[in-house]
Amino acid sequence: MNRLVEGVRQFHEREFPRRQQLFAELADRQQPQTLFIACADSRIVPELITQTQPGELFVCRNIGNIVPAYGEMMGGVSAVVEYACTALGVTDIVVCGHTDCGAMKALLNPADPTLQTMPTVASWLRNAEAARSVVAATYTDPDDPQRLQRLVEQNVRTQLSHLGTHPAVAGRLAAGQLALHGWVYDIEGGGVSAIDAGSGALVPLASTTIRGRATAV
Repeated sequence: MNRLVEGVRQFHEREFPRRQQLFAELADRQQPQTLFIACADSRIVPELITQTQPGELFVCRNIGNIVPAYGEMMGGVSAVVEYACTALGVTDIVVCGHTDCGAMKALLNPADPTLQTMPTVASWLRNAEAARSVVAATYTDPDDPQRLQRLVEQNVRTQLSHLGTHPAVAGRLAAGQLALHGWVYDIEGGGVSAIDAGSGALVPLASTTIRGRATAV
């Protein structure tokens, strides 16, 4: 806690004065253009990765960057998606997975003793079961070192599909007012790959194609 308290002091004394005008503008309103759905992993910092300022991202973080299909598990994530689309009118939603994801490791090994002590986490991970099923069918060798990374990528695709079941998302997609984007962040290398809207392949972010406001899956 001492580290956090010192950080608050430094923010108030150094950083806040430098951006005082920005915070004054944000004091009574927000107009983010993007909902950024990321993992709760402490190594993932959306604003750092995207180099964005306060007020630019509406961020939702949870175990495994998961978005339950509409009606499956109505809760905080569903509320965030609905609010972002309906109240804030975001034009883009990013689902960002990452390398070395602990949630995906657990999904690959449901018998892990640690997972058995976390029934809530185990229940939550069922929202990524379709991704696990795809990887299990295409990477049958349990010792294949690529299985984890492929699951990370497939999970992003699965959660993008789940997003499309939410009425607030479906309506804006149909009206051409919203685009969905799937990203994968490489913790060690610092790079970001994205699911290309044209080919469906995972490619470097700078190489991706976005078709208007279409779904990037």
